[in-house]
Amino acid sequence: MKNDQDKFYILVSASLTCFMTAFMISSINLALPEIGIEFNMDAVSLNWISTIYLLFAAITLVPSGRLADLYGRKKLFIFGIVIFSAASLISTFSNSASLLIFSRALKGIGGGMIYSTTIAIVTSVFPLNERGNAIGYTVAAAYLGLSVGPLLGGVLTQNFGWRSIFVLSVLLGVITYIITTQIKGEWAEARGEKMDYLGTIIYALSFSLAIYGLSIIPSIKGLGFILAGIIFALVFIYWQFKFKNPLLNIEVFRNNRCFSFSNISALLHYTSTFAITFLLSLYLQYIKDLDPQKAGLILIFQPLVMTIFSPYAGKLSDRIEPRIVSTIGMFITFIGLLIFTFIEKNISIIFIVLNLALIGFGYAIFSSPNMNSIMSSVEKKYYGIASAILGTMRTIGQMISMTITMIVFTLIIGRVEITPDLYLTFLSAVRTSFLIFAILAFFGIIVSYNRGNIRKVRKIII
Repeated sequence: MKNDQDKFYILVSASLTCFMTAFMISSINLALPEIGIEFNMDAVSLNWISTIYLLFAAITLVPSGRLADLYGRKKLFIFGIVIFSAASLISTFSNSASLLIFSRALKGIGGGMIYSTTIAIVTSVFPLNERGNAIGYTVAAAYLGLSVGPLLGGVLTQNFGWRSIFVLSVLLGVITYIITTQIKGEWAEARGEKMDYLGTIIYALSFSLAIYGLSIIPSIKGLGFILAGIIFALVFIYWQFKFKNPLLNIEVFRNNRCFSFSNISALLHYTSTFAITFLLSLYLQYIKDLDPQKAGLILIFQPLVMTIFSPYAGKLSDRIEPRIVSTIGMFITFIGLLIFTFIEKNISIIFIVLNLALIGFGYAIFSSPNMNSIMSSVEKKYYGIASAILGTMRTIGQMISMTITMIVFTLIIGRVEITPDLYLTFLSAVRTSFLIFAILAFFGIIVSYNRGNIRKVRKIII
């Protein structure tokens, strides 16, 4: 059992990294136009500045989680902070598009290491009766980063240039590194087992092909890459059954209903909610004729509510069965998505703000308890890989969410510029997207409720 000072350092360090990584994801989009002008980049190249980070983070997640379980979670966490900060420094001094894209790929590797170890360390240190509360604070920090990212990113870019965003990231990284080095002890319950390097290569190929395919959907080439990714995924699963100490222990999914269903719930929740900001950003600027700054101020209400209520939801899941709390959160999210399926031109801004707040509340009530359920349903030696799998569900859900939106827009509007004469068609595409997401959230309710009782699982693994 760690003393209170160590717990404090761990919680602060975990919260800072969650804030830092979320801030970078949400703020970089505000800097893309200025970056494009400086480096004379086209739209496809600019898209890769965001996409390549997501790709390398996804590839790194599970291998990093396994390495953390084998060699030490704090060690991998510190490596992740160093790589993330160094990559931010390279981005600051980038003098070409290729160097900037390279630094973003490197940042993705560091981000993957951070994602796979943050919650694992918190879970390793905080006992069951405090775990949900601690996870709630880290989740709130991530949502705070998402909230202030667009505003602070816009202010920094406008007044100090796009490089100032990366300077701030370096400063946060240095502070987090200093705090983390004050933490005593290490956690590596799977120490002594072998690393599955061949499985890691197959896993990386599978993810690279699938995510690249998703990024260029709905083209035929995109479908081909996705199919190739699925084939490599099947080969990866086959190999995991063959290897004595697999990269990803499939038995964790097969024999642990709570763990499996909680991860599927997370996948469905991320899939049904990630594209909300994209859809409403377009709606507010095209239909409501608002400028980007005003649209950003409206969209901030969802992550703001998520930030406020996540710690309370996590604490609640320490006292009430997490399955019940997270299922209620998924239900509230479903109601909010269903309401947006009736969005029209003349709907008031206040109505949009209130419904965003409702979805944010549902998101908060779902996320922390669901994360608590996942991490508390596995043995200690799997904390790193469990955290990595949860991060993978998030990444896949985000990609699928945007892919669904792009397919709907392509089928209903076509690959053309959205002009005033297409606004009614655009609204139809937005409503269709929200309907699909509401249906996915409804299935999420069913999966979440039927995951099983975490307390029974805890009795087995303790």
